[in-house]
Amino acid sequence: MTDSRPESAQAACIAAVVQMVSGQNVLDNLEAAEAQIRNAAAQGAKLVVLPENFLVFDSEAAIALAQSELANGEPIRHRLTELSRQLEVYLVAGSLPVAQSSSGQGSNDRRALSASLVCGPDGDVLAEYHKLHLFDVEVSGDSQRYMESDYFCQGEAPRTVDLPWGRMGLSICYDLRFPELYREYARSGCTMLTVPSAFTAKTGEAHWDVLLRARAIENQCFVLAPNQGGEHENGRHTFGHSQIVDPWGRVLDMIETGPGIAIAELDFKELSQIRRRMPVEQHRRL
Repeated sequence: MTDSRPESAQAACIAAVVQMVSGQNVLDNLEAAEAQIRNAAAQGAKLVVLPENFLVFDSEAAIALAQSELANGEPIRHRLTELSRQLEVYLVAGSLPVAQSSSGQGSNDRRALSASLVCGPDGDVLAEYHKLHLFDVEVSGDSQRYMESDYFCQGEAPRTVDLPWGRMGLSICYDLRFPELYREYARSGCTMLTVPSAFTAKTGEAHWDVLLRARAIENQCFVLAPNQGGEHENGRHTFGHSQIVDPWGRVLDMIETGPGIAIAELDFKELSQIRRRMPVEQHRRL
């Protein structure tokens, strides 16, 4: 794979992923997220990624939020974009619920879309990705059965965005288990992949680390993976271990449990060297 970055692209970037233990109060969660974003910016981060469900960790509350003036009247988006502008950072707002458009599934369908927004330092929303794969699974018997499709509808397409350091591919949580999405991103020239998540404690312990490292290694990309991490008000437990993984599969920084950030420098010159020394894209036959 050739280096798809424009000649003016910057060679390095300090990035941070934010770990949260979000509850059911939207404004409390928003303030907690803002505090961690400011913490990351104070440490030099120019790219900050929030976890899935950072605004509210409850499905019914998420639907109510998507249908409320708080979401539809734009104050949340404005607060996020204004924060990006003030701090001069690129902010990936992990996932938040947004109402379907009038051309969606129908007027009787209350479900929302799970959206990941990319806000730029100019105060604009640069990209919006809607989660493609929904978490409809039994983790461990009927007591741990999840039906995300009861509350959310699927997105329709992958989404990339060009940043000063290169192209970034967007995904959310359960997407991580579908490597073809990330192959599509790699083919389109991505050097960064975001995976904001709320992995359960059980699935996280089994698969989180290995899946993140696999996506980084097989696509020779940086993987930015913020997670929810702790015991939530509704009794659910999330795995945490938010981390940044380099294209060689090395974990550059990680936070295990509780709120906080993992932060690291992304060295895109090294990424180019890895791809040059091991040109797997040129060797690919299928």
